[in-house]
Amino acid sequence: MSDRPDLAATVARLGRVLIAAEGPVLERHGLTMWAYVVLSVLGREPHTSQGALADEIRADRTRIIAVLDDLQERGLITREPDPADRRVRLVAITAAGERSRNAARRDIRRGEQRLLELLPTEERQQFLRTVEFLADSAPDALL
Repeated sequence: MSDRPDLAATVARLGRVLIAAEGPVLERHGLTMWAYVVLSVLGREPHTSQGALADEIRADRTRIIAVLDDLQERGLITREPDPADRRVRLVAITAAGERSRNAARRDIRRGEQRLLELLPTEERQQFLRTVEFLADSAPDALL
C-alpha cells in the first residue's frame, strides 16, 4: 500500500486552491460561485426546471431560489411556468447571461492556463481528459 494521500484529500486541496483563485475573478464579473455554476449548467442545458437545476448542481432547492432571483432581476436568466405543469418553473439563460458567463470563463481559463503550464506540454491535455473521465466515472465506479 502506498503512502500517498487519499485521492479525495489531494483533489480537495487542488479544488480549494482553484476556488480561491476563481473568487476574485467572479467578483470582478459581478457573479457569485453559485451564479456562475447556474449559468454554466444553463449553457449546456438551455431549458431546465428549477428542481432539475438544483439537483444537477447539488444545491438545496430552497436556497437556490435567491441565486435565481438575483440572476433573473439582472436579466441573466429567465424563469417561465412549464406549459405541461404550471407548478414547475423552467429556467433558461439569456444572451446577457451567456456574455457574462463567457467573460468570466475566459478570465478563469487564463488562470487555469498558468497552472496547467506547470505540466509538460504533452501532459496537459491528457491530465484534463483524465480528470474529466474520473469525475464522470466516479459515481458508478465507487458505488
